[in-house]
Formats: sequence, structure tokens, C-alpha cells
Amino acid sequence: MVDKRLRRVVYRYGRQVSAAIVFMAVNLISLEKPDFPKGTGAIVSQLELKPSGPLVLPRIGGPVALDGMSDEEAWKGISPLPFVQMEPNAGAEPSERTEVLLAYDDHYLYLAGRLYDREPKKIFSNSKQRDSGNPSCEWFGIVVDSYNDKENALAFFTTPSGLRWDAAVFNDAQGDQPINISWNTFWDVAAVRNDEGWFAEFRIPFSSLRFQDREGQVVMGVIVWRQIARKNEWDIFPAIPARWGLWSKFKPSRAQEFTLEGVTGRRPMYVTPYLLGGLGRNAELNAARTDYLSRRLVERQAGLDMKYGLSSNLTFDITVNPDFAQVEADDRQINLTRFSLFFPEKRLFFQERSSIFDFTFETSDQNRLFYSRRIGLHEGEKVGIYGGLRLVGRVGDWDLGVMDMQTESAAGLSGENFGVLRLRRQLFNPYSYVGGMVTSRIGQGGAYNVAYGLDSVVRIFGDDYLTLKWAQSFADGKTNNPFSSEPSRYYLNWLRRSIRGLGYGVSISGSGADFDPGMGFQLRDNYTRWVGSVWHGWFPGEKSSLFNHVLELDAFLFLRNGDHLVETFILAPSWRFNSKTGFALFLTPSANYENVPAAFALSERVEVPKGTYRFFDLKVEFATPQRRPLATEMTLDAGSFYDGRRFSVSMSPSWSVISDLELGAFYEYDRLSFPGRGQTLNSHIARVRALYMVSTKFSTSAFIQYSSAARGLIGNIRLRYNPREGTDLYLVYNETLNSDRARVIPRLPLSSGRAVMIKYSHTFGF
Repeated sequence: MVDKRLRRVVYRYGRQVSAAIVFMAVNLISLEKPDFPKGTGAIVSQLELKPSGPLVLPRIGGPVALDGMSDEEAWKGISPLPFVQMEPNAGAEPSERTEVLLAYDDHYLYLAGRLYDREPKKIFSNSKQRDSGNPSCEWFGIVVDSYNDKENALAFFTTPSGLRWDAAVFNDAQGDQPINISWNTFWDVAAVRNDEGWFAEFRIPFSSLRFQDREGQVVMGVIVWRQIARKNEWDIFPAIPARWGLWSKFKPSRAQEFTLEGVTGRRPMYVTPYLLGGLGRNAELNAARTDYLSRRLVERQAGLDMKYGLSSNLTFDITVNPDFAQVEADDRQINLTRFSLFFPEKRLFFQERSSIFDFTFETSDQNRLFYSRRIGLHEGEKVGIYGGLRLVGRVGDWDLGVMDMQTESAAGLSGENFGVLRLRRQLFNPYSYVGGMVTSRIGQGGAYNVAYGLDSVVRIFGDDYLTLKWAQSFADGKTNNPFSSEPSRYYLNWLRRSIRGLGYGVSISGSGADFDPGMGFQLRDNYTRWVGSVWHGWFPGEKSSLFNHVLELDAFLFLRNGDHLVETFILAPSWRFNSKTGFALFLTPSANYENVPAAFALSERVEVPKGTYRFFDLKVEFATPQRRPLATEMTLDAGSFYDGRRFSVSMSPSWSVISDLELGAFYEYDRLSFPGRGQTLNSHIARVRALYMVSTKFSTSAFIQYSSAARGLIGNIRLRYNPREGTDLYLVYNETLNSDRARVIPRLPLSSGRAVMIKYSHTFGF
């Protein structure tokens, strides 16, 4: 039963929220125009419909010298793909002449782009770094759904500087970040610029794609697109509308199917040993705890990774004594909630093909059954990993993922074995699936945690999808009754996946008191959650300065299972727009109700007491065009906050000075004041990044961050030499400095620790 306090919150803020919605609706509805400009009927039909069957991909007519120009005899007779604009004027012809050729032979998929430009001096190419996602560059590349499962894909892109950017796409490009840019594989590209524009050639081995052949025939989905940065323009094949948001251009379910004949997969084996050496110093308290002593550290390690293609669609990986010394430090954050912070995975071994192990709850990508940072990390500290194995791919109609890792004993934590099994397959139609996952975490002392989950996504019709998930966990010391709701978690959601026209979503989810996935991550325990959303999106058309805008209303309700009282209620209308020139604005006022069951600390001197709170705030996010060399994003969050006030502002400018140098920064200031309790909090976080690229093979990066809450400065400098895929040389310097040394007794040293490490890895192919 919803308690009376919730009703008072809704009544108190309801009139303000309703007024905001009416005001925005009156001002915005007049801007609505047809989704596509008049006079482009033939192209508009392409944006909504695809051919009923696969097209036949032509074979290339001879050898290709990979120089970017695609002027060999081999390319003659191959017809260019028909490109149209996706943004800013959907359905229009590309503003610049674009010729794209796609072909294959027995071993490779080839892509050539003749990307003409009437103003070649304005072509932007502001990065040379591998996997740099600099949005101010010109971009060209391909998205390949190699299994044709309408859910997952691999992306390969380049810029006029010839850099390589590859990524794995998952969840049909739905969500906040449905791509994994840490995925890397073997492929080649060449690019060249001249007074006609820029030109590129790709050569992608089938052994890097993985696929499933049926009687000698392979069907793959393909999307190809070009970005003209200065015009904020995307030209694409096939013609895909932007109604699914930012990631529409990566959407596997909208890819054009192509048939390839006579392609057989190789079974390559790659062996990558590494050597690591380093020197460092740590500051540690002496036995009497009266002073800090400097302890010298020496690091010497070796390890091995092996990758073997068991078939054209199944890959087996082994790692022995892996080390991730070259991985950049986590971003410092200020926690203004009573829940744990979530940090993304940055270690390459756990990033590769990670989408197959995806089992997330609700619409957030944080609550999940499997969270790889549980392996080899404990309370932010490194735990050694003896080794592990992974098997990913497809067996028959089933997507398969198996992982098993063994960690060492460290800091009072016994060695543990981590195992995960993931299975899923298409069901009903190419856009639906059913699957399951099992995780196990077993300690050497007998402690255990086992969890399983069942999930399904079903496309009901059009853009409407039904998602169902169920999971249970069992651990030592728990009752472990499989017929009880206590060790269980569930999620049911109906969502229209489109930001054009009327949209809606409703979900219910919950977690029992004993649900605790030992290899997962979750923010809350023992609750029931209701969410409702309704929105309307407009694409005003060619004559408008806006590309699109959306008016939305969201409501979130969390009930405690024990007493059925409201723990959290949020009512938030919002408006967001994207202009054709690249400006973006997101405006969200919200009414909040919080029932805090126990006091929680925001800092050493500030805490929020137990009690009920009603507060109102406004969040504004603004971004300048990211396609310009100088760009920035800004966020403002201000209003009441529990029984006090909050003012938070952040800014993240980036500057691509030249193609050799990129600069980026982040600054966040948070001020909390609680006059009734005489408590205040002033927090500063600053981050600075610099990247200097001598070439696409050699780069130097520096990352420095400061947190007033941690009262320290962390520095990380990395030199990377990457002459080819699979061969890397890293030189890394790390240091942590204390900014407030007198805050404790004995006085802290200036440096808590520093280290210099060198790591070399080389891949041998067989």
C-alpha cells in the first residue's frame, strides 16, 4: 500500500510539473514536421523498408594493393552502394560525392571508399591513435553482423590519418553504451588524402570476423557510413532512420543482408607472451606507527595468452598469469548517494567478446548478474590471477560463452575460482532471443556463491519489445530455498524502442533480501520497483534548425519489501534536443521523495540522518558541437537536497589542436549545505588528459586527476609503441601524491607510491 507521504509529494509538486509539461508542449508542438522532407519519397521508402531477401556480394576480380586508392583492375565492375543522408536531412542525397565498393575473396572482406570533397582543405583528421573516438574527425567504415543474428556486430572504421578503430556492438545498439571499443582484432586499412578528397581501403580477414556457414553459404548483415565532420553529416547504406537515437547507425537489426558463396573459415592460433619489469616505492607505517618508511618494490613477471579458432564460429582463449599494468586508472568520483559506485571494466581480456556475457537488469547497465571486476580486484586493490580460459562463439543455433578464472590468495582473501556459463538463441523471429546464465564463485576455504538467471527479449510488433528476466543466488550461510522469493530477482519490461512519435515504457522489478550474486553488481536489496515513461519525439524536417527533440515524463517508485513503505519516488519531466549544427540540450526538473532507513555519510564530516525527505531539483546538460576541434559538455544540478541544498556544476572541454595532439579536461564542483545541522561539503574533482601521437604506431599519453575528497593527486604517463596488431611495447609511470599531508598523525609523506614499468607483448600466428 502506497503510504500517504507519497501522495503529499505528488500533490505538492504535481502542479509545478504539470505546468512545466504544458509550457514545453505548447512551445514545442508547433515545431513538429514530417519525419522526412517532401520530394524524397523514393528515398524515404528506403529508410523504412529493406529488400525482402539478401543481396549477392560480388567477388573481387584480382589482387588489391592496399594503398587506399582502389584504382586496381580488381575493383572494376563492382557497383557502388547507394548512399543517402541519415543526418542532418534524412533521405536527402549526400552533400559530397561518395562512392563505396564492397567485395570479398576466399580469405578477406574488402571495403573501398572514394570520399570526394569539394573543399579538401576543410577535411578534419585530428587523431592518429588506435581506437580514438575523436568526433571532430572525418570517419568512414563498416558494421558487420557476421552471424546475422540481428543483435551483435563488429565495427571497423578509419579516418584520413589511417588510424584503426574497431568495436563490438551488442544488444542491437540499444542502451547508453552498447558498443565495446576495447575489442580488437587483426585487420588492415590504408587511407590517403589529395586535392579531390580522401580515400580508404579495408582488408578484413574472415578469421577475424567469425561466422556460420550453411552448406557453403554465409549470410552477413552490413552497414556502411561516412561522417563529414564540419557539416555534422552522416551518409549511410542501407538507408536507416535515426529514430532509435544516437546508436541507430550501428543497429544490426537494420543491416542489409548479403550472401557470400564458397567462404570457409580458417582455424588460426595466436600465441602472445608478455614480459613485465618495474621498479617502485611505497610509503608504509613503521611498527610503532610513528612515521612512514619508504619500501622499494621490484616487479618481474611473465605471462601468456593463447587464442585458437576451434571452428569458423568458435574461439578458445587461455591466459596464464595475466597482468594489466598498462591499464589506465579509474576516474575519481564523488559519491552523493547511499549506494556503491560503479566503475567500468578496462582490462582487455575481460572486454573482448564481453557482450556475450551481458546479463543486465532493468534499464540500467549497472545492475547485472555478471560483473567482471569481481575477478582480480578486491576493494580497489589488485588480486593476482593465476590464469583462466574462455570459450565464445556459436554452436548450432546457440550463442555460447564459457569463462573460468583462478585467483591467488591476497590480503586475507583466500584464492577463489570464478566460473560463468552463458547460452542464448533466437526465438520466434530474428529480433527475439531466450537465454540463461550460471555463475559460480568458490573459495579455497569452502565459501561459495552460485547464481543462475533466465532471460528473454521478444519483439512483439514494430519497435515494441517485451523483456523478461529471472535470477536466483545461493551462498553459504543463507537459507537457499529455491521456492522462496528471498534469494530471487525478477524484471519485466514493455518498451517501445523509438524516439520518433509516441513512445512508452513500463516495468516492474524486484529483489529479495537474500539475493546476492557473488559475481554481479546491484545497487539496492530487498525492494520492488515500478517505472513508467511516456514520450513524444519529433524530427522537424529539412527547413528546421533542429534535427530532433523529445518531450518525456518519467516516474520511478521503489517500495521496501519488508514494510511496503515507499523508499524512493521520483517524478521527472524532461526535454532534450539536438540541432543540425551539433548543439544539444537536456533539461530535467524532478520532484524527489526519499525514505532513508539508516544514516549514511557523504564525507568525514557530513551525513544524511535517518528520516523522510522531499526535495526538488533541476538538471541541465548542454553540449557544443563535438565535430569541432574545440568542444565542451556542461552539466548543472541545483536545488534542494534531502534537508539541505545542492549546487553541482561540471565541465569537460576537449581540444584537438592538430592531428598529433589532443587535450581534454574535466572539472566538477559540488557544494552541499545543511543549515539545520550546520554541515557543509565542498568537493572538487579535476582531470586532465593529453595525448601526443607521433604516428598511428607511437603515442604518449598523460592522465592527471585530483580529488579534494581523497586529498590527493594521481598521475599516469604511458608511452605506447604498436607497430602492428598483436605487438605492443608500453612504458608506464604512476605516482600518487598527498595534497593535505597534515590531516593525520603521523604526517603523511608527499608521495604515497610511485612505479615505473615496462611491458612488452608479441603475437605469433600459426
